[in-house]
Amino acid sequence: MSAVPEAGRRVRLLLADDEHLIRGALAALLSLEDDLVVVAEAASGPEALAMARAHEPDVAVLDLEMPGADGVKVATSLRAELPGCRVLIVTGHGRPGHLKRALEAGVRGFVPKTVSAQRLAEIIRTVHAGSRYVDPELAADAISAGDSPLTAREAEVLEFAGDGSPVAEIAERAALSQGTVRNYLSSAVSKLGVENRHAAVRLARERGWV
Repeated sequence: MSAVPEAGRRVRLLLADDEHLIRGALAALLSLEDDLVVVAEAASGPEALAMARAHEPDVAVLDLEMPGADGVKVATSLRAELPGCRVLIVTGHGRPGHLKRALEAGVRGFVPKTVSAQRLAEIIRTVHAGSRYVDPELAADAISAGDSPLTAREAEVLEFAGDGSPVAEIAERAALSQGTVRNYLSSAVSKLGVENRHAAVRLARERGWV
């Protein structure tokens, strides 16, 4: 365990993960560290934002995939609302596109869920101190995969199409005309070199582009 910081101030943490067992175990393990304290927990993106606003943690440790809003979307909101809160994302699916989106959102740390609690505590301290930490293997995968060929709008429409929604529903959710939605879907399918929008969604998800 590390020594308590000067004046006895501990690093205040928010933990957000929809898997209760994992979140509880992580909270218990991190609480064993003298200089860390878990001040709030959340099981969804919206709950994580609410808890962050209420407790103003020093570091938010967010699962990448959560109900309501993923870790990157939560990080984007925290960057605007609580710029003093550092964000560290943990993920069981370290796809290349996820890392790029996370860095663009101002995330300071990006690690796989296979990391040990002791190592995570060290990374939390690194992030809290103002440095950045990205898992080397995830970084190498991101570099080798390259950038997404999709525009922001194409990715958004493709994400809406992910649950099999009809064009009319996608158009309503994206605030676009049906013709525009069809054009975006067609463009995405063409750029990804697949046969239809379902295959496009699958491929984009595999690479973390949506």
